[in-house]
Formats: sequence, C-alpha cells, structure tokens
Amino acid sequence: MYIPSVLSLFLFLGALSHAVALPAVDSTAVLASRASSRKLGRQSCEGPGPGEDGPEFWLESIAKQGVSPLGPSNYTVFRNVKDFGAKGDGITDDTDAINKAMSSGGRCGQNCYSSTTTPAIVYFPAGSYVISKPIFDYYNTIILGNPNAMPVLKASSSFQGGYLIDGDPYFGYGLNWPATTVFWRQIRNLVFDTRNVAPRTQISGIHWPTAQATSLQNLVFQLSADQGTEHQGIFCESGSAGYAGDLVFNGGKIGAALGNQQFTMRNLTFNNAVTAISHYWNWGWTYQGLNINNCQVGIDMSTGGSESQSIGSITLFDSSFANTPVAIKTAQSDFSKPHTAGSIILENISLQNVGTVVQGPSGRVLGGTSGSQVIAAWGQGNRYTPNGPTRFAGDITPVFRPASLLDGQKYYQRSKPQYEFLPVSAFSSVRAGGAKGDATTDDTDALQRVIDSAAVSGKVVFLDAGVYKVTKTLTIPPNSKIFGEAFPVILSSGAFFNNMNEPKPVIQVGKASEQGHVELSDFVISTQGAQAGATLIEWNLASPGEPSGLWEVHARVGGFAGSQQTAAQCAKTPETVITEADPNCIAAYMLMHVTASASNLYIENCWFWVSDHDIDVQNEADGGQITLYSGRGLNIESSEGNIWLSGTSVEHNVLYEYQFVSTKNVYMGQIQTETAYYQPNPDALIPFAPNAAIHDPDFAATCEGKSGSCAVGWGLRVVDSKDINVYGAGLYSFFDNFDAVCSEYGGEQNCQNSMFSIEGDSSITVYNLNVLGSKSLVDKDGQSLASYTDNLGVFTNNIAYFSTN
Repeated sequence: MYIPSVLSLFLFLGALSHAVALPAVDSTAVLASRASSRKLGRQSCEGPGPGEDGPEFWLESIAKQGVSPLGPSNYTVFRNVKDFGAKGDGITDDTDAINKAMSSGGRCGQNCYSSTTTPAIVYFPAGSYVISKPIFDYYNTIILGNPNAMPVLKASSSFQGGYLIDGDPYFGYGLNWPATTVFWRQIRNLVFDTRNVAPRTQISGIHWPTAQATSLQNLVFQLSADQGTEHQGIFCESGSAGYAGDLVFNGGKIGAALGNQQFTMRNLTFNNAVTAISHYWNWGWTYQGLNINNCQVGIDMSTGGSESQSIGSITLFDSSFANTPVAIKTAQSDFSKPHTAGSIILENISLQNVGTVVQGPSGRVLGGTSGSQVIAAWGQGNRYTPNGPTRFAGDITPVFRPASLLDGQKYYQRSKPQYEFLPVSAFSSVRAGGAKGDATTDDTDALQRVIDSAAVSGKVVFLDAGVYKVTKTLTIPPNSKIFGEAFPVILSSGAFFNNMNEPKPVIQVGKASEQGHVELSDFVISTQGAQAGATLIEWNLASPGEPSGLWEVHARVGGFAGSQQTAAQCAKTPETVITEADPNCIAAYMLMHVTASASNLYIENCWFWVSDHDIDVQNEADGGQITLYSGRGLNIESSEGNIWLSGTSVEHNVLYEYQFVSTKNVYMGQIQTETAYYQPNPDALIPFAPNAAIHDPDFAATCEGKSGSCAVGWGLRVVDSKDINVYGAGLYSFFDNFDAVCSEYGGEQNCQNSMFSIEGDSSITVYNLNVLGSKSLVDKDGQSLASYTDNLGVFTNNIAYFSTN
C-alpha cells in the first residue's frame, strides 16, 4: 500500500470530459441493478423499487450481540440510522442523524490515523433519506442498505458539499487518512440520487480514495443528464487497491472518475453519461463485464497527453459498448511518453454501433462498426511471447479459456452472497451458541459446535462482531456457510500453532478427499503472538458443480491491538544486521494453502496481509513500521484446478506471495503483491527453511554465485502448471531494508533481482504485467526474459502481453 510522492502530481487533475446534450434517463433504469442472476449477485427484478417497503432483511432483525472487546466500553457495533433519528420519508433532512450514527462511540474519524478497535455497520432500512451535506464515512465501517428494497440517499436542492458520502475528507490540504491505508470498509445496497442538485453544480455520489479490503457492491447512481451536467457517480483520486461490483450509473458528466494504483471492477453498467469512465492515473486496472450504453466516450485514459501519460494500463474483457461513438480514448502512440504507458488489452468485446473502438492522439487506432461486431482480442503496448519486446498495436491471439472456468463464453463470476431472501430463523449466531468473542476466552469449542450444527441443519453461521480466540484448528465441514458482522476476527493463539516443523491450520475447510460446497464471507483470520506453525486457511475441499467461495475473507497477521506483535514488540530495526529472527515476531507459517485435493474455488476481494505497520498506532510519523515474519503467502497446489482469483492481494511474506505448483485452469483478475519491506535484512533464508513437501523455493541453491538482491521473496512463482490466465498483475518491491531509493522513478529498480518466476513445464499468459523495484520483470528457469529498462511505464514497468505459449 506504499505510495510514492510522485503520484501526488495526479491527485488534483480535473476531468477531461466535455458537456454535451444527453437523452433523459428512464426512471425505471434504476431497477437494472435488481435484474441479474444469482451468479452476478444482484437482486430479483420482482418486488419493490428503490426506497419502497419490501421484504425485511434478516440482518435488520437478528439479535444484536456483536462486541468490540478492544474498543471503548459499551461500544455499539450495529447502528440502524433510524435509531439515531433518521426518518427516511423523503422529506425530513436526515443528515445529522446519519452522521451521528456514523460517529458516535469514539470512533476513528478526523485526525485518527487508523483503527481496528471501532468497527461498525451503519444500516439503512428501506426509505428515501434526504441529506443537505456530506456523510463522513468513518474508518472500518460497513454502510449497508436493505437489499430487498434498496434505500435511496438523496441530495436536497440546497445540498452543500462535493459528495453524498465522503470516504476520506480533505479537512486541510491533504486527505484525512492516507488513501493507501484506508482498509476494511464497504458500501452496499444503496441508490445515490443527485438529481435535485443543479446540473451545473459539481457533485459526486461517493468520494472513494481507498486501499485493500474495501468494496462497493450493488449500488445505483442516479445523476443529472441535463445538458452541461457536472454530476459524477464515483470520484476516486488516490489509493492502493480496491474492488467494485454490480454497479449501475445513469446519466452524469462522468460515471466514474478514477485514480488508484490498481483496481478490479466487475459487472458495471453505464447509461447515458457524457463519459462513462475517466481515468486520472493508474498502474493497472481490470474491468470484467463492463457494459457502456449511449455515452459519448466509454473510457477516457488520455490524461497527461502523449508527452506525459499518467495511465499505466487497462485490461478489459467480457464487456460491451453500444451506441457510443468512441469506446476508448488513449494518448499512447509510437512516440508517447512514458514508453509503455497507455497499454491496453481487450478480449471478447461486443460492439453495437460504435464508430471508433480506440482513438489515439492522432486519430482512429482501431475502427468500429455501425452494426454489430465482436473483438476477439486486441492490444497495444509491449509484447513478449516469451521473447521480446515487440511494440504492437493490433489483433492478438486470445488466451485459451478452459471450459471449466466459463459460464457460457465468459468467465464465471459470482458476487458475495447476502442471503437476502432467508428468514432470520435460518441463521445461527455464534454468540448465542456460547462463544464470547471477547479476545480472551478460548472460543474454539463453542465455535466448532455452532459450525457443525449449522452444517447439519442447513443454517448460515452468523459470526457476530467480536474477536474469537482459538487454540486449535477449526474445521469447516461441507455444506457450511459463514457470514461475518463488521469483520469479526478469528484469532489463533498458543503453543498449538507455534511449531514451524509441525504446521497446523487455523481454519481447515474440508478434509482430503471430501466433497461439497462452502461459502465464507466478511471476516478476518489473524494470529496472536508467536505462531510460527500457523497456516491461517487450509482448503482441501473439492466442489463438484457450482464452485465454493470466499468473499472478503482477509488474513491479517500482526500489527493490530491484541496481536502482541505491534510497534511495541516488533518495531523495524533497519540499522541492525539481522542474522536471526526474533521468535516473538514470527507470526505465521503460511497464509492460505489450497491443497492437491481441492478444486472449484472462487475467491474474490480477499487480502492476505502480513502487516508492515501498526494499524492502531496514532503517533508515529512512519505509521509505526514493523518487522514480522510469515513464511508463505497463497500456495495453490490443486491437481484438478478450476480456481478463480478476482481482485486478490498477497503481501509481505518471506518466500513468496503467490505460488502455483502442479495445478491448472486458473483465472486471475488483477492480482497484487508487495515484497516484505525489511528484505534483504534479513533475506529469504531467514527464518524458514525450505520445505520440499510444499514445494518451497530454495534460495540458497538458486542464488548461489549471484550478486545483488537475489534471495528476496517471489511476487509470483509458477511451477509445472498449465493454463494460468492472468488479467492484470501488479508485483511491487518498494524497499531495500525499509529504504525506498531502490524503487524511485527513473532509478535502478534494484530492490530485488527478480520478481516473477516460471519454472518447469508451465503455460501462462499475463495481460498487463506491472512490476516495480525489480531489475527483471519475468524469469524462466532462472534466466531473465524481460528487463525493466525496455518497459518503462508511468511508475511501474509494464508488459502489455506476456505469454509462454
């Protein structure tokens, strides 16, 4: 999540779109968000419209037993805005009531750096909530509406301010929170309506500078479509990751105005905007299932012009443009700067009456059609197959898509389940079942009883807000569904998990050879104190038929209140040569292991993070940077494969972040990594010896005789694996022993020698590979295939198209 100061150049750039006359928006268009399939996760088109009464949502009536044991006394987690005085009647000004619901209880707001101890759900029942100034979104907040009757947040005609919800206000010159450390927040199931505000007034539905473990889901933006409109749906000018899915934008000058390091957006629809999407800057952006209708420009990525492009790359697939004169506007040319900026990959793009697909600075680069057409695959940028680089702008061979990864001709996708049609009786609360969640009591047995009972009875486990200490493995049997409230924490603790020679899973999903279906959503798995043998998630389950899934299940190792591995215990020591790791700061063995017996697993917006700083410190200029050791990130060894990774991140492990061994049929959409900030002090030889049984890299052997920073953890390692398809990757190494000089723009990119290793009999295609801080971008069996010097981009170094095939 580190962001260099050079990017501040882009933070205050204005939108480039110009105003034109637009047709009026059909008032029924708002219902589009309620009319897609269960796989996409939206609601049924039957039933009430936005703001109308409808079926009760179970979360509104379930007993409120969630706690925050490390937060203020008598702290309230679940906040219904009507309990704070909001009316939702479409007349009353509900601003103060909603802001009170957001802020009460000593929460992390203005001048608070970050916090894990004051999580909250701010809930909107069905209704129309009029506001006259912005709602200030506090840290670690889930803003949630009734999905069965989506509430409307409606700006009054006298609205004062720039955003209906302000996710990170400018109280002074800068943002309240550094955008790259805004974690653990969501907005779901709301309609944002700005149409009462004068069309030529600048206003956005959401201000959303954000980082990992954040999401926007199932939202509708109703914006002015009048001539000269200045309305926007989303404004995001900074950050270091994020996910958004199932969004509809109607009208506006710009649907989404975007700037961030990397992002995944899936299943977005834009109707009747001047410009659907305007990019201010990025390194890599992945769009899946984008549908743009009746706009003047689909995606504008021309910011900075040919001499100083600020857009790194976009990857767009399984998408459509209709009745839009220019689908994509870019500034890249044979002579544009930086060299690889403005890279594009298009795959499986449907066109209907689109005159120009790609417009460059000198005119049309890729023509369209007045009728119907499908672009199989096209791109522009640098290409390696696997040798290169070759500069290209033209058709490419689309990646081979294994049928097992598809739903029809498109990649399978499924949004996080909300179980909105189930009655409250279909849920089993762990607190009602005897678990305490007080961060002190051993809750292992109580949690196991509730999980086992729910799997047999077909109920959904409700993991009430809290911190649940476990001292032995929790087993998750087939037919389990677990849904968390406000990111509750399962916290491993004790000697059972502290032997790196006998690693143990904290949660184990299925046993080897077991089959069935499991769904896990909205909780955090963490460790407390020395846990050198803890594998946070072990997934053994095979899932014939519909895939099992994880949505917003995050691994968080150290650096938070209660972890016993904060700045007070594990502060960074770059001035000391480390020859042996502090055993009290060895936090985990592995973050997630998908074993050989597992298959058919969908993972979306999950962040597997070894903390680089103390999240709950409030007085450190550097955020309280720390040194923690976790051996391995995400290790996938599934023999059958069929794995989907949508918008995932893995950071700061010793040996590797992502590893794929003897697997096949894997889809990845915008993966992101960071190398441990302390490496190479110590390097990847400390403190974990390589374990051949799980195919660890052996840096002592492979780095013998090599100079530079060789024994540094891999961002991505692929061994003897087939049909690995990557739709966007950001692999970053910012530091050498906490010193960022090695990754400075225009510098030597020598934080580590190599970042991405392909070994043995492997086939992989990567669209828009963005690498930072590594001299080599891709290695095959120990030999570099691509140097950073040939692929200079906006800040990262980019290869638009890489394939071993």
